[in-house]
Amino acid sequence: MRVLITAPLSEEALEELQSESLDVDYQSWLETGKLYLGDSLLPVIKDGNYDIVIVEGDEIKEDVIEGCELKLIGSVRGSPNNISIPAATAKKIPVISVPGRNTNAVVELTIGLILAQARNIISAERLLKSEFYVDDFKDFGKMYNDLIGFEIKGRTVGIIGLGQIGYEVAKRLKSFGVQILVTDPYADNSRVKDVNGTVVELDELLKQSDIVSVHCTPTEETRGMLGAREFGLMKKTAIFINTARASITNEYALLEALKTGMIAGAGLDVFSMEPVDSDNEFLELDSVVVTPHFGGNTKETIHRQSTAIVSNIKAFLKGEKLTHILNPEVFE
Repeated sequence: MRVLITAPLSEEALEELQSESLDVDYQSWLETGKLYLGDSLLPVIKDGNYDIVIVEGDEIKEDVIEGCELKLIGSVRGSPNNISIPAATAKKIPVISVPGRNTNAVVELTIGLILAQARNIISAERLLKSEFYVDDFKDFGKMYNDLIGFEIKGRTVGIIGLGQIGYEVAKRLKSFGVQILVTDPYADNSRVKDVNGTVVELDELLKQSDIVSVHCTPTEETRGMLGAREFGLMKKTAIFINTARASITNEYALLEALKTGMIAGAGLDVFSMEPVDSDNEFLELDSVVVTPHFGGNTKETIHRQSTAIVSNIKAFLKGEKLTHILNPEVFE
């Protein structure tokens, strides 16, 4: 049985698959720099005569599924929108995923962005690496004053979306001694209680929070939910953090809010256009800390997704029950 893997997996995982007498073709996008969109993966699958395909961002839509004879499709993502589940189900092809693989990684980056903004860490680092020279104590005083930050203890943090990542962020922040506000119509009451949170409407959260962190899932309901009106409700001293999806905000409105001083700063790991172009206006703002959508980019994430995928492939080969299958009805 032939396996095509374009998602990053560990060497140990690949060796384990090969020990199962599988013909493994490993073409991680991290190494090839390729992303298959539309039906561009179809000729690759057909030419390679693959039975199993494991992807991360590559699209496996209806045309691809109907045009080949796959036996198993896997995604290392938790909720892959790049795979046509209905088309796979129609052909009785099970689709597996890896929920929670990067939860901790994104949580830790979120905390990092909050602290970087609160304490002006990036601005301080840029200053020390620039040609700035402290000639006398007056210069030192100016530098010290320009970089003055704030402690997050006792501050109010608004969590928009108390899913797994939002919940874990709130748990970490609880240890900092912050007040937590939550906006999520589907929030689990036990989670809210666990983080000593208070559920409020979005407008109230925006008005009261010193830090607003977005963690909701991108849906039609959440698309563009944060625009000019919403940013206008925030404190001028507030920090906005987004490690979820850019589509949840109106990017132009966020940019204007930052440019005009409507809000104090932002920490962004997601953008409407990725990879980010060098002329992206967010890169020009000193009040913004930016990262290249690498929230889940850790060795541990790769280890977790590798372990889960290998376990499921081995179960599939033995005819055993699969875990985290997105269309269990194919076995009915």
